[in-house]
Formats: sequence, C-alpha cells, structure tokens
Amino acid sequence: MTNTLLSMGHGYTARALSEQLAPQGWRIIGTTRDRDQLDKIRQSGAEPILWPGETPPLDGVTHLLISTAPGADGDPVLHELGAEIADRAAQFKWVGYLSTTAVYGDHHGDWVDETTPAIPASKRGTLRVQAEQQWAAIADLPLHIFRLAGIYGPGRGPFSKLKRGSLRRIIKPGQVFSRIHVADIANVLAASMERPDPGAIYNVCDDEPVPPQDVIAYAAELQGLPLPPAVPFDEADMTPMARSFYSENKRVRNDRIKRELGVTLRYPNYRVGLEALHKG
Repeated sequence: MTNTLLSMGHGYTARALSEQLAPQGWRIIGTTRDRDQLDKIRQSGAEPILWPGETPPLDGVTHLLISTAPGADGDPVLHELGAEIADRAAQFKWVGYLSTTAVYGDHHGDWVDETTPAIPASKRGTLRVQAEQQWAAIADLPLHIFRLAGIYGPGRGPFSKLKRGSLRRIIKPGQVFSRIHVADIANVLAASMERPDPGAIYNVCDDEPVPPQDVIAYAAELQGLPLPPAVPFDEADMTPMARSFYSENKRVRNDRIKRELGVTLRYPNYRVGLEALHKG
C-alpha cells in the first residue's frame, strides 16, 4: 500500500519533508493559499492544491500533516475539515501538528521540556495551545504534536539580510532563543512516522540555546562582513511581533526526539548550521 501524505499548508518545512519522502515512493499532496507557491510545491515532489478553493482529498490518505497557523477563528483545517477528519480518524496511520515552543511562555532563561505546563505569554502562543487542545480532542486520531523552535535553513537565515546591511544585534541581557534547521525538522517528522506514538509531544530544537546576537555575529564572521551595530533592546525600533519574541526567554530541551525517535541532529548548533549554509 502506498503511503499518502496530505500536507495542509505545504510551506517551507513541509516542502523539506516532501523532498525527503518523495524519493521513497510516497504520494504527497500539498495545499497552499498562494498560487505563486504551486511550482515550489511541485518541485518538492508534491501535488499542489489551492486551498481554500479546491477540496483536499481525504480518500486514501494515510498520513496527515497540519502546518497552518491558527487565527482568531481557530484552526482553519479544523474549521473546514474537522468533522470529516474525525469521521475518518481510524484511516490515518499518523497525524502531525506543527506547533511552537511559544506555548511554554516565559521561563526567565530556565530549561523547559515536554512535561512543562503550557502557559503562553503571547497571543501567538495562546492560539497554538488552543489548537493543540482542539486537535487532541478528536477521538482515535493518532495525533503527534511537534513544538518547533525558530526555523532556519536554505533561503532563510541571516546571510541575505547581512549583505543588505539591514541586520542589527538587539541586546537584551540574559536573553536566549532556541532554533532548529529545517532539515532536522524533516528528519524528526520522518522518524515519528516510522515510530508512531499517538498522543506524543516533541520539542524540536537544536542542542544550544544562545543569545540572538551571537548568531548574527557568527554569520557576519563567516561572510567576512563588519559586525552589525549593537542596539539595546529598550531602544530598538521593532514591530510588535518581533518585540513579542523577546518577551519570552527559555532554554528548550530536545532529549525526547533523541531518546524516543532515535534522531541524531545533523545541525546540533547554530555554528554547524550556518557553516553548512555558507558553503552552500
């Protein structure tokens, strides 16, 4: 039987997964609301569907991945397809929901793991907690929740911004962030599909939470560019969204993906990841 993945919101992360699964003979169907993304979806080895618009097919789907972000009206996939997915829960071998480590809120730089209560400090985190709970409430659905740290990878990182001279080093004493290379997310998802454990929650991040200015400084060093100017957080001109990221300070543990899924990170810290991106 052919494994068939329906990927709702087939964006940057889901495309990395389909590039890994397609050569193994998987059929992959990916939705997007942006017509300009159709070619990228095809290039990743998936069949593109404009949604909303076309109705995503559930017949024959063995695996379901939800990457869509919840809005004020809740999770868009649940809103449109939740009843049908619930009716078909028994047909799925694996369902994955991509969430965020923002669900943990602020821990003043302390460590969190999957047993830490989800007490978000931002609207973004609150909406994700609600979506997680709504998906988990569907009886018999083999749900797996992946709480992702900040994502980087090919085409998404500090290098292009450095060349444009648009990056600054925002300095907030004690602030750290966790991050994850997109290829490692794909590896975690694929490993989970091979070892389904319905109800499991996984933090997906690398081994080394660090201050954001350290990442920018290392990227500049790799490219032989001047160190971007340092700006105190209180004086920085930032969007509300960007500022909200700095309201949460925590170190995220990733032991479970290693222990339970057998994952070895290709990019265990930002230095290894940036070096690979720099080499192209």
